[in-house]
Amino acid sequence: MKTLRDFKVLSLEQAMVVPYLTYRLAMDGMQIIRLENPAQGDPNRMVGDNVLNEAGMNAYFLCINAGKKAITLNLSQPTGRELLLKLIKELDVDIFVTNQLPRNYKKLGIDYEILKAAKEDIIWMGITGFGPDSDEGAYDPVLQARSGLMDLTGEPDMEPQVLGIPLSDLGTSEHAYGLLMRAIFNRSVTGEGCRIDLSMFDSSVSWLAVPITMTASFGKSITRCGNTHEFFAPVSVYQTKNGFIYLAVGNDRQWKAMVSAELFSSLNKPEYEKNTGRIKNVASLNVALNSITREHTSEELIEFFTGVTVPVSKINSISELISEPSVQRRLLSTQDPKTKINVTLTPPPYMTSFLEGNNRQMTFPPRLGEHNREFYGQLRLSDEDLIKLREDGVI
Repeated sequence: MKTLRDFKVLSLEQAMVVPYLTYRLAMDGMQIIRLENPAQGDPNRMVGDNVLNEAGMNAYFLCINAGKKAITLNLSQPTGRELLLKLIKELDVDIFVTNQLPRNYKKLGIDYEILKAAKEDIIWMGITGFGPDSDEGAYDPVLQARSGLMDLTGEPDMEPQVLGIPLSDLGTSEHAYGLLMRAIFNRSVTGEGCRIDLSMFDSSVSWLAVPITMTASFGKSITRCGNTHEFFAPVSVYQTKNGFIYLAVGNDRQWKAMVSAELFSSLNKPEYEKNTGRIKNVASLNVALNSITREHTSEELIEFFTGVTVPVSKINSISELISEPSVQRRLLSTQDPKTKINVTLTPPPYMTSFLEGNNRQMTFPPRLGEHNREFYGQLRLSDEDLIKLREDGVI
């Protein structure tokens, strides 16, 4: 039986949603082969600072493409499409993933039925903005806007805001990861591959568990409420002598423990005893609470709230987050064999045995077509063949 490290993934990928998915799969030890057009490659190669002083390896691209290999192939040419089928067969590809528009599937020769004819048990995944019947392009902020995520983000008296991270992209990647794992399990049982179509819009909407039920079933208007919570109080950002903390009182027991102490005894009022009363007067409650927290340092307040088991946190900058010991020991890294530049990478959601075995090191993000000879050589193509294919614009 295959382990995850035995799986080969051929991915016609660009931008964020599929590259982040295959980055997650690379953390499991899967062999990821990026497939790009030789004339242009992934546009994200040109985004961000040119930290390596070479074209196509800009900083934004380096964030989520470690642990992969890269080949080029022009699928608009018949020879390119023939080579794709040979790659699927000869490399024994397990998974094919793409975020091309559906109208391009047959034109590029990447349709499920075409690839299934080349390899019966292939697991095929197409990630689109709005489903396989729509050719509408979609960027993360557009998905955030249409799915309602933006309407839920920001201050109530200000314009809607995009989230601080591209959740429509990354959330879809995580849903795709789960679907692929299910498909791998099913194939191990039945021997059959499958087609998976995943809509970024559907993925984004699925995160709105409470807002949709509250609105559709109970007629409640749910919209952005800034740093406060729709159903619990006090839950918000509070100013301190030397910065800000985020406090989250999630039940009446926690509130009682908080106001029983001398520090917050002025808030020990009958109207605040129950959460419903605190929510009803949340604006005045937050003003009163802020007047107290401003007189104490973040460290003093965190020590107090931790002592009475009320969830609290300093609001970390990214630099502060990186310096935390629990994050430091899980950071990944990669080194460019050409320039010897080291790049720090985000920690995984869980530390895989593959990463542990490699001391949390991943191979450097691949240059455009860097591994053409390695993989086309497995098709028994000679150097002369590769030169001719390159001259013809096929690879």
